[in-house]
Amino acid sequence: MYSCKIPEDKKDMFAFALANGIEASYKDLCEVCGRIKGKRTSSALSLLERAAEGEIPIMFKTYNKRLGHRRELGGKKGRYPEKAAGLVLKVLKSAIANADVVGLNEERMIFHAAANKTFTYPRLSPKGRRNRANYELAKIEIVLKEVVETPKEKKEQKRAEQKAKSDVKTDVKATVQKEVSDAKGVVRKEKLKTEEKSLMQRMESDQKI
Repeated sequence: MYSCKIPEDKKDMFAFALANGIEASYKDLCEVCGRIKGKRTSSALSLLERAAEGEIPIMFKTYNKRLGHRRELGGKKGRYPEKAAGLVLKVLKSAIANADVVGLNEERMIFHAAANKTFTYPRLSPKGRRNRANYELAKIEIVLKEVVETPKEKKEQKRAEQKAKSDVKTDVKATVQKEVSDAKGVVRKEKLKTEEKSLMQRMESDQKI
């Protein structure tokens, strides 16, 4: 069923999802699966959601003949496979739901993601010259693996969290200082206005005398 080998003693660390009979280009599906393989599920979800909306292109490494170069990809070849990205996103969400049922922790990595052509039905063009136009279906396979953090990774994550907290504190402190300085400036302006007003009143009273 799945084209990747999983150790028998570690099957409880994996979750699976499969979609068969998909009416889409298996080449586009292969390229999309190749871009999310090895990523964390959170980053893969955000990438697929943006690609399905047509916001970002997907880099094509294999099926890229006569494809244009994209500025967003640093000059590499790619396109916007919105349909394929949406289908892979659905299968990934199914795999995440299966991981929740199995009881995997929240940190998961896409261990395996692949797509391939399954069935080919012979068809003929409906009009004009009778050329062969096959009807092809594809499949998508996604396997998630539970990520067990090493002490080094935990230390790095803790350091990153502490840095983020310190950055937030610094930003808050700078904002407070700016607000205080602005308030002092407003008070100073009001004080100058009152002094100027009192001076004008004195001058008017002196002129009357």
